Amino acid sequence: MGIEDITTICVVGAGTMGAQIAQQAALGEYQVWLTDVSGEQLDRALESNRRLITRRVDKGQLTGEEAAAALNRVQTTTSLEEAAGRADFVFEAIVEKLQPKRELFARLDGVVQGRTILATNSSTFPVSRLADATKRPDRCVNTHFFHPVLVMQLCEVGRGPATSDETVATTMELVRRIGRVPVLLEKEIDGFIVNRILHAASQEAMRLYEGGYAEFADIDVAVEKGLNWPMGPFKLADFSGVDITYNARREKFEASGDEHDRPAEFLRRMVDEGRLGRKSGVGFYDYRDGGATPAEDPRRP
Repeated sequence: MGIEDITTICVVGAGTMGAQIAQQAALGEYQVWLTDVSGEQLDRALESNRRLITRRVDKGQLTGEEAAAALNRVQTTTSLEEAAGRADFVFEAIVEKLQPKRELFARLDGVVQGRTILATNSSTFPVSRLADATKRPDRCVNTHFFHPVLVMQLCEVGRGPATSDETVATTMELVRRIGRVPVLLEKEIDGFIVNRILHAASQEAMRLYEGGYAEFADIDVAVEKGLNWPMGPFKLADFSGVDITYNARREKFEASGDEHDRPAEFLRRMVDEGRLGRKSGVGFYDYRDGGATPAEDPRRP
């Protein structure tokens, strides 16, 4: 499968990441099928993308005609067979849990054309943990985009032990053609590049807070002003989703068994209470009044 063979793309999962991957591919002038088990989620994805693309028109970054064309290139369906069956390249962007991803890859393997490449947007799982659920491990690859996809330029492309050179080359060029910057991981490692570096810094911030050495808001200020990060680790957790942060840490701990990787108990408590960050209105910070003020201390018993 070469880059010129790719004309139609399928994105599975219409959450924030999947919706924006689909729209970014459409901005690259590819025909895109976005699929999800929920028709309501598909409607929300289209409306969210419409708002984001309209802002570009308002800022003079796109013409009205270009925006309309990009929006119209994304078609939706709740039928995986309809979406993936005609695709040359599939991006998986469902929940960050291994078993559902493996089940989806196995199902996709029986639906797509023989030459089609299957890519996972997983932020933690190397593709070999999904590829062996298929009969095409040579055409399976990691494509880890960053949130929000319509803004963040990076995409980590990761090859598995069986991923072919052709698949890697085609994927790298596809990422470029949809306006993103690929970097290649030649060997598999959990967490890839950015998240491993980020995890180490964020995990230390969580330990400082859990140990009572400083309040989370002060740690954020220290990181933002001292390291020149655009946002501190607790604001970033709210932005990404406290549940996403917790699940990624839990998966890493379960895989390594290293106590150093164990997620803080207050993260589990926040998830149980629905304090998921910006998307729920409250996380480490309270966003319900339009600002970002420190919320109730999640370390309480």
